[in-house]
Amino acid sequence: MITAMLQLLGRSRSRALVRARLALAAAAALASVALAAVSPEEAERLGRDLTPLGGERAASADGSIPEWTGGLRSPAEAGFPDFRPGQHLKDPYALDKPLFVVTADDADAYAGELSAGHQALLRAYRDYRMLVYPAHRSAAAPEEVYRATRRIATTAHLVGDGAGIAGAFAGIPFPIPQSGLEVLWNHLTRYRGGSAALRWGEAAVNDLGVSRLIRFHEEFYFPYYQHAMTEQTFGNILYYFMQTAVVPARLNGEVLLVQQTLDQTHDPRRAWVWVPAQRRVREAPEGSYLNAELSAANLRSADQFDMYSGSPTAYEWKLIGKRALLVPYNAYRLQDEKLTYPDLLRAHHINPEYARYELHRVWIVDGIRRPGARALYSRRTLYVDEDSWQILSVDCYDDGGELYRVQEGHAITYYQVPTLWTALELVMDLKSGAYLATGLQSQEPRPTDFGIRRLPADYEPNVLERLNMR
Repeated sequence: MITAMLQLLGRSRSRALVRARLALAAAAALASVALAAVSPEEAERLGRDLTPLGGERAASADGSIPEWTGGLRSPAEAGFPDFRPGQHLKDPYALDKPLFVVTADDADAYAGELSAGHQALLRAYRDYRMLVYPAHRSAAAPEEVYRATRRIATTAHLVGDGAGIAGAFAGIPFPIPQSGLEVLWNHLTRYRGGSAALRWGEAAVNDLGVSRLIRFHEEFYFPYYQHAMTEQTFGNILYYFMQTAVVPARLNGEVLLVQQTLDQTHDPRRAWVWVPAQRRVREAPEGSYLNAELSAANLRSADQFDMYSGSPTAYEWKLIGKRALLVPYNAYRLQDEKLTYPDLLRAHHINPEYARYELHRVWIVDGIRRPGARALYSRRTLYVDEDSWQILSVDCYDDGGELYRVQEGHAITYYQVPTLWTALELVMDLKSGAYLATGLQSQEPRPTDFGIRRLPADYEPNVLERLNMR
């Protein structure tokens, strides 16, 4: 009821008033260092003993995790100076050989470096295994993102019981996090380019290995990271998202538009959908990614899209700390044009031969569902990359406290930008043996384009009618 009232209130206000409110909040943040996440002295560590985004720059004591030396900042640094926009990314680590393989027989020996979810997968499926390769800290971002992160480190703060942030723009708000909520907000606001167009497939795979594929075209536009804007002019929009179903024919032309807000306390996420058969734009349920759920076969809740995209206040988030774990990383083989979807998609999990795991330091955040919250899982444990703030794995628990589903974000550094982002997301159901694979791109033409030019006006509801009324 409260959420609905806030939605109506937010819609009744003009954009000018929303911007004025945000401008006042930003001014208050800048005027009061008491609200800052870290002190100026702590912020000085960024770019010194910490990476510019807050990870530990140094190697691990035994050298198994290398020093961060800048990551992959261009196609030339990755070894591919002839790369052209729109091409599938080639693997800069293709010559690496596995250091070892973790199987069900020796899982106990590696328990200290495995999440609860990965241990459960090894116990559940005898053919599941993890090929572990040398670690490469490939994550990188543009210099302007590093500068902004340093600038806002002392001004960014949570508002509305953690439902939003203020005093932040164009960078990671909490590079030296003090709480689980701050780590989550780093994931939600992480850099993924200023805009991107993607073509990808999503497969729901049952316990027998039979899959059903749906193909999508989608766009992201991030006002938060647009250089021509300021904190006062980008409004309360973190990003715009538009997704069009292409295959199968029964879904062709269905479009979803999402306006993801930065502060959801007074201005919740808004979403609309265009259904060709109805020939009209209608409002989508609050917080939904409707098109994405059409192919999900009940294997994912809407807030699992992008690893976690739900309300920050649905859970009580506790910061457990940082730990070195085996996580999916540098998964360039999943982009290989020679890889077919039937080769990749197997019963219970993807073909282990194409997955790559490395030892990386991750922040661990444990979330317990708040009473009355609209969330499927009673508990979620997030494993967040220290170098990029990308969630790499999630353990999801049912109402009885049993491990229910395991998420993986197989990440790569898009060195043409640069940014680290998932190349494939998995939700594996331990009860049914089925799973969902989102982001399949090896067989898609021009899979990712970071060069599109858009404006906020391109993501208003009336655009859906203009795009589809033919």
